[in-house]
Amino acid sequence: MSIPSVGLGTAWRREIVALLLWLALWGLTGLLLGYALAALLIGMSLYLALHLASAYQLHRWLRSDQRMPPEGLGIWQEIFLEFYRLKQRNSKRKKRLKNILSEFQASTAALPDGAVVIDSQGRIVWFNQAAAALLGLRSAQDVGQRVVNLVRHPRFAEYLATHGAEGSEVEVPSSVSDDVILSLRIIPYGNEQRLLIARDISHQKQLEATRRDFVANASHELRTPLTVLRGYLEMMEEEIGETGALRRWKGPIGEMGQQAARMGRIIENLLKLARVEAEGLQQRQEVVDVPAMIRRLVADAQRTDQKDLHFATDIDESLCLFGRSGELESVFANLIGNAAQYTPAEGDIDVRWWRDDNGVYFEVSDSGIGIEAKHIPRLTERFYRVDAGRHASSGGTGLGLAIVKHCLEHHEAELDIASEPNTGSTFTCRFPAQRAQARQAA
Repeated sequence: MSIPSVGLGTAWRREIVALLLWLALWGLTGLLLGYALAALLIGMSLYLALHLASAYQLHRWLRSDQRMPPEGLGIWQEIFLEFYRLKQRNSKRKKRLKNILSEFQASTAALPDGAVVIDSQGRIVWFNQAAAALLGLRSAQDVGQRVVNLVRHPRFAEYLATHGAEGSEVEVPSSVSDDVILSLRIIPYGNEQRLLIARDISHQKQLEATRRDFVANASHELRTPLTVLRGYLEMMEEEIGETGALRRWKGPIGEMGQQAARMGRIIENLLKLARVEAEGLQQRQEVVDVPAMIRRLVADAQRTDQKDLHFATDIDESLCLFGRSGELESVFANLIGNAAQYTPAEGDIDVRWWRDDNGVYFEVSDSGIGIEAKHIPRLTERFYRVDAGRHASSGGTGLGLAIVKHCLEHHEAELDIASEPNTGSTFTCRFPAQRAQARQAA
């Protein structure tokens, strides 16, 4: 069916002219019969009836599945044509959206990771086969169900309630098998919809456990021969002191003793790091008296200080923290120790402990040698050295900040590092505000 189209202005001009001619015809007829007003009313009624009939046709066609519009008279022909074009455009748009949706579902279905579309109320809209296998979902029964009723784990429920911090993930065991560990991540998109990505990280966790066990076992096995070696070196140092002919060996043996001691510190830190990684989340948490801990660590640093460093503290005495005491002490001791180690003689070290509306903070600032910006992102890597020669001579192990990083992760905390060469460094730990605890009155 082909409907001729004319311009919008032309169509309405024709309609107005037709209306005037129609009323003029009925008015002239009424004059001839002596009932001019009645004739005009009849003519207007017939005109309105025609429009009502056309409006009824339009309504019935819009509700039907018919493709072509009905025939129309006058302006209604143009109205039918415009609706027909609008319907065609909507049909094409729906077809494009359907194709896009089909492509999206096909692509996500091929992903090895599980994908679940969740609406603003937390209900499941759609999921792929990988999600069904990893999360134990069933297409018929589970669409429309709340995802927290199907993925039952406290950490996931808390993560979903906070809408997932940007870029954050949560690890939970799969409801299908306790041996499967899943990493879940929420990505907001569209009109308050969210995409839940589920990834199987069981193999990765097994590799990490194997690496931890290897490092722990190797470090433990190295302790015995190292102890024997250090014992003989101490005996040799005593012999050198008694025999003048062996004094030329005093320097080499002393250096060997220093390196053996440094190797011992590396082994101890490796064992500590392995314990933190393996047992951190299982350790009991309690309210830790952080002000007392910081004062004790600063006092220890001052007692062993041989460079006349100036220590200053700013501590909120009423602020305690809910956490793991051993790990927190490792964090604070490493940061204070690093500041003392890399600050030159008569330098300044400031230690602060405070809170605000965004969290709880521990900060160590020094006037030391500083660090170039390019090194800062890698400082928490194991054995990473800004300056290998300086690190070795100063006795560092390259593991202290790695231990700090893992201990902070167990407390949902973050480490921020700001530093400038030859100016100093500031290390700031930010703990979640909900971990803050007020000191109990004695």
